[in-house]
Amino acid sequence: MRTNSDSSTTTPTLTAVAVTSIGSVLGVAVVGLVLGAVTSWAQSFLPDAWAPLANSPSGWAAMTALVVMTFRPTLPWGAVFGTVGFVFLLLGYTLASELRGLAYDPMLWGAIALVTGPFIGAAAAGVVSARSLPVALGSGVLAGVLVADGIYGLTVVADTTSPVYWTTVLVLGLVLLLATPRRLRAVAPIAVLGVTFLAATVTLSVGSAWLNGLNGA
Repeated sequence: MRTNSDSSTTTPTLTAVAVTSIGSVLGVAVVGLVLGAVTSWAQSFLPDAWAPLANSPSGWAAMTALVVMTFRPTLPWGAVFGTVGFVFLLLGYTLASELRGLAYDPMLWGAIALVTGPFIGAAAAGVVSARSLPVALGSGVLAGVLVADGIYGLTVVADTTSPVYWTTVLVLGLVLLLATPRRLRAVAPIAVLGVTFLAATVTLSVGSAWLNGLNGA
């Protein structure tokens, strides 16, 4: 009798968790689709100082991360949410661009979304975690993304874009990096934070250079 009781108690619980998780994935998809569409339309009215917000790796990564953080998922679910969020951001952007009469090929950024989405999502989940190691890893990744994109904007495209947005994301990345050790309070996770930040910054910088090469920039 005890076995049957345990089974009947566990099954509804697992079902409820599954339903909640699927609902969260759908929520992330809807929010991503809307934000993606907004970024396309935002390109027509944002002032020059903030125009890169609608079409930059840091802007899209930040939007994806904020959506994931809202749901406070575990790291595995964060990776799923990050992928879904990034892909639906791209779909929303593509659909809105088509409605505006602008041709846009999502294939390249679709591939990038599938590769980077899990990392951005897991990093966002790590930032809102209660454990030191996920916090260190997640904060390091997101800070690296912001700083690398800020450096890119202030160097590679400095002649064609305003420095306001790029300076802002660079400062935000450094603020995140410098504020996080207060949550860690131990040498080991702080070291992990620093190494992760450097790795993310270098990786994104190399990736940006590679993309520029593909685009003939």
